[in-house]
Amino acid sequence: MIYPPNFEEKTGFDQIRQMLTESCISSLGRSFAEKIKFSSNFNLIQRLLEQTEEFRQILLSNENHPASNFFDPFYIFDRIKLEGTFAEPEELGEIRASLITIQDMIRFLAKKKNEEHHKYPLLKELSENIYIDPTILNETDRILDEKNQIRSNASKELSEIRRRKTELENQASRRINQLFSQAKKEGWVASDSELALRNGRLVIPVPVAFKRKMKGFVHDQSSTGQTAFLEPEEVFETNNEIRQLDLDERREIVRILKEFADFIRPSLPDLKNAYQFLGKIDLIRAKAKVAIEMDAQKPRLVNKPALKWIRAKHPLLWLSYKKQKKHVEPLNIELNEPQRIIVISGPNAGGKSVCLKTVGLLQYMLQCGLLVPMFDYSEAGVFQKLYIDIGDQQSLENDLSTYSSHLANMKYFLQNCNEKSLFLIDEFGAGTEPRIGGAIAEAILNELSEKRAFGVITTHYANLKVLAGKKEGIINGSMLFDTQQMKPLYRLKTGTPGSSFAFEIARTMGIPSPILQNAEKIAGEKHVDFDRQLQDLELKKLEVEEKEKQLKSGDSFLSEMIDKYQKLNSELEQRKNEILNEARRDAKKILADSNRMIERTIKEIREASADKEKTKKLRDELDQFTKLQQVDTHEPEAESRNQKKKKQKIISAMPVIEIEEGPIGKGDFVRIKGQETTGEVMETDQKNAMVAFGSMLIKTPLKKLEKLSRQSVKKLVKSSKVKYDFDINEKAAEFNPNLDVRGNKAEQALIKARRFVDDAVLLGVKNLKIIHGTGDGILREALRDYLKTLPEVKRARDEHPDRGGSGCTLIELDTSKK
Repeated sequence: MIYPPNFEEKTGFDQIRQMLTESCISSLGRSFAEKIKFSSNFNLIQRLLEQTEEFRQILLSNENHPASNFFDPFYIFDRIKLEGTFAEPEELGEIRASLITIQDMIRFLAKKKNEEHHKYPLLKELSENIYIDPTILNETDRILDEKNQIRSNASKELSEIRRRKTELENQASRRINQLFSQAKKEGWVASDSELALRNGRLVIPVPVAFKRKMKGFVHDQSSTGQTAFLEPEEVFETNNEIRQLDLDERREIVRILKEFADFIRPSLPDLKNAYQFLGKIDLIRAKAKVAIEMDAQKPRLVNKPALKWIRAKHPLLWLSYKKQKKHVEPLNIELNEPQRIIVISGPNAGGKSVCLKTVGLLQYMLQCGLLVPMFDYSEAGVFQKLYIDIGDQQSLENDLSTYSSHLANMKYFLQNCNEKSLFLIDEFGAGTEPRIGGAIAEAILNELSEKRAFGVITTHYANLKVLAGKKEGIINGSMLFDTQQMKPLYRLKTGTPGSSFAFEIARTMGIPSPILQNAEKIAGEKHVDFDRQLQDLELKKLEVEEKEKQLKSGDSFLSEMIDKYQKLNSELEQRKNEILNEARRDAKKILADSNRMIERTIKEIREASADKEKTKKLRDELDQFTKLQQVDTHEPEAESRNQKKKKQKIISAMPVIEIEEGPIGKGDFVRIKGQETTGEVMETDQKNAMVAFGSMLIKTPLKKLEKLSRQSVKKLVKSSKVKYDFDINEKAAEFNPNLDVRGNKAEQALIKARRFVDDAVLLGVKNLKIIHGTGDGILREALRDYLKTLPEVKRARDEHPDRGGSGCTLIELDTSKK
């Protein structure tokens, strides 16, 4: 359910619908586009979105698919459903071509990704109940040639008529050419003249002065009246017979066409069903085409009233700005059960109304089964009702002012909103005396919140901002403003109300200071202070968020170092056990082999009795066996020598740590229990300490820390450096300054980019390249925006056109910030 009735015009969906109709190939597809409507059926919306996404992938892959002869023959079917009617040959040609397209499309959609799964399962599902009687195309081919004309062999009668007609036409042509040549010789016609055609008959262009020289029938005269077009008497009867054969031919063709209409009439229901399928495919293709144009994707649909949109864009604004090569600031917004309503405030022309329209348009598009321009890992819910109150609502017909019309809308909202409704109100409370308008708006907002409806409203009223700050389920949002350059940033930030910046903007526009000072007095000190406090609060919040970001970065780095240490320690212990077990097995084998050799030698010496040469030979064999065992024993040592050196290098660097007793205070050196990373205590309270680990500040409970002596710190630092150098050398050997993220989703690519930059900073590498491909530019834009947030990134730009251009991003790092 939507309100008001002109919801589509209010949000701009009428322009989206126009784009869809223009992208359809057939009138049938256009008629389907005109019938698109809002739905709250989750399963239907999901299916429509997945169908469009499948066709979007077809278009993006440039896979060759049927895209021609999308005809709409329903007007023909409506005509031939009555007996005695028929379709013209040209119309049958369209039916034949489009039936072939339908068959080709069914085969195309039946392609399989593998043995078990189809490539386009949702689109294939549309074609499962489509049946086209193969004899229809066979019969069409029998009576129609490739030029969509009735074949001569379509019937014996038609074949005979055309044979006789051709014979007479040749006869008449020969005779008239003879007469024409004779007339030229006599000088009755110009030597450079040609035979002409009038009323379907060949005629001779004769000057009026000589027309009596030849017997015949004059069919026409030239515009000047100087030339008569004459049919010679000698071919007149022949041409009359040809004309009669023309009539006979038409009658026979009509008979054949009626016979064909009788043949396909029982199949009309199946044919209509097949063309309904073609029309749906035409619409889905148009939806996919428009989605690509507006950079739209399929978000994750959830079966509840909620939304969590990431980098959403108003499609019409984005397309307009794209032509002008201007940037559209994307919208990040979330509505859920804890925060159902957002009150957006901020300066005029700061983007509040665009934000509200974006929510209304994209939610409506989504519930009409259209893909929307936002990141594909966004979450989009389903609402049963969509309401909007925006723009000039003045009604001359109903004698309503703008504010009265606004109140009429509010009455409708209050009567119909529930927990599955989404309402959108622009400039809430405006249009009347501010104090009264603000009070009424606050009361209405309270009631809508009690109904647990979801909503987005824009306002300048301070009382609504205060309400959002204290009432559960309502949050503030602000459109950010650059106070340095005094211009809007068009970026929504939730959690804090926005300032109107009215005095600041007026000051930059050149309004005299005395007037502004007087205005501040008139507005009242409390109001001015409230506005300034909002600005100060926003600045402080940004500072806190920046510090939280640094702390999270520090925690992440510390956890990574701990994981690396534990992994290395575990690998060393595992390798030590492997070497010991291998040595034990070798020793047992050597001992067993030696015992067997000695026993065998003693036995053979005894058997040889006093044979000295035999005894000497056996002793030599025993000596040789002993030497071989010594060689075998040393080989494993040689094989593991490098590993032992690495292990000994690390173990030998392990210091004996001296733990100092006593309380931990500012300036002491400490480490986290069980770890080796040292830090200096910057400040403490009763339970926690703020410790500087390198360039990072970490807040840690005192009970988790150990106080170290100065001497232990030196040893530990030296030990850490040994292992750190060892790890760095390995990383440097493996590091590649080129990162390929093609085929990755944006979220995966950003995680890889973060690690990539971290490793480069750690190794001191200044120049990097990320290969992301061109495509629709989504991945490139996400990476560029993310790189701007990294303090280590000095600059990011496109590669040279000969080496990848906009498909690659070159990164220059400031390694001094590592």
